[in-house]
Amino acid sequence: MRFFFGGRLIFGPDVKSLGVSVILIVVPVAFLCVFVARHLRHRFRAYDAGYAILIMAVVYTIYVLLLLFVTAGRDPGIVPRASHPPEEDIHYDDLSHDTPIRLQFPRVKEVIVNGMPVKVKYCETCMVYRPPRCSHCSICNNCVERFDHHCPWVGQCIGKRNYRYFFLFVSSSTVLCIYVFAISALYIKFLMDGDYPTVWKALKHSPASLALMIYCFICIWFVGGLTGFHTYLISTNQTTYENFRYRSDGRPNVYDQGCLSNFQEVVFAKIQPSKHKFRAHIQEEVQAPPANDAGEVEDELVGGPRAKVGDDLDIDGDLLKISQWQHNHGDIDIEMGGGNAN
Repeated sequence: MRFFFGGRLIFGPDVKSLGVSVILIVVPVAFLCVFVARHLRHRFRAYDAGYAILIMAVVYTIYVLLLLFVTAGRDPGIVPRASHPPEEDIHYDDLSHDTPIRLQFPRVKEVIVNGMPVKVKYCETCMVYRPPRCSHCSICNNCVERFDHHCPWVGQCIGKRNYRYFFLFVSSSTVLCIYVFAISALYIKFLMDGDYPTVWKALKHSPASLALMIYCFICIWFVGGLTGFHTYLISTNQTTYENFRYRSDGRPNVYDQGCLSNFQEVVFAKIQPSKHKFRAHIQEEVQAPPANDAGEVEDELVGGPRAKVGDDLDIDGDLLKISQWQHNHGDIDIEMGGGNAN
């Protein structure tokens, strides 16, 4: 992840692709303003209407760019990592036996969602059981809640906390393409009503309009198709990941609450705060004091209170005993229970 302004903006590792998206948006609008819209300033009876076309193009483009940056610079819903596997799920054989030690660790659990069982998987990288609808992004190397997909045009994962802005960005980009196409076609119409009576002569006089209409026609198929696809996903409360991975399984969608409720949940519900404090200062972990020659721990830490060494068994102590057993008796086998981690 890439952090800017003290952790206020969180971008994905491929943030450079964001610049390509900005160019693909700004350049056509700039061509529209310079070669098309400025010629329409005095073409209407209402004198301000021509200027309104120009102003609308600039203002709406800024709005689309803001949606793009909010989508790309926002925590998509990254799940905090654990420092060690969950202790309550680790089981191991008696260390006193001379047989190889085998750690039993379930990789799949079942949780109840809307009254139906849903399997959640253990992530070896983040060392947590993923929440329902969560998946690990191989590009960002993070588990993301309600993972939809990793968008290369945005340079960020699309998940629980930025999906709304992604949908608004895609749909607004579709409207912008339609607007640029319509204004370019309108200018060709004005040319044909004037000194260039045929389409060919009008297009020859304004090649920028022709180029903009071709460009927008192609883009409308792309962003317009995305808008329609994600409208369908929202109406059925699915993610792109779920739609592509599970559509052939015939499993019921436990998250579908009806079209209106689905739109309410995805588009209008309050966005939960991030589970990370990216602007907080990193606190170094307190290291255990070194042992003296007699094998005892020093009573005092320099500049701090007396350190108390408890005898409660935690996961670190268990693994230490296993490591000592391995040194005396040989290798140990670690077994993770059933299934793949993906």
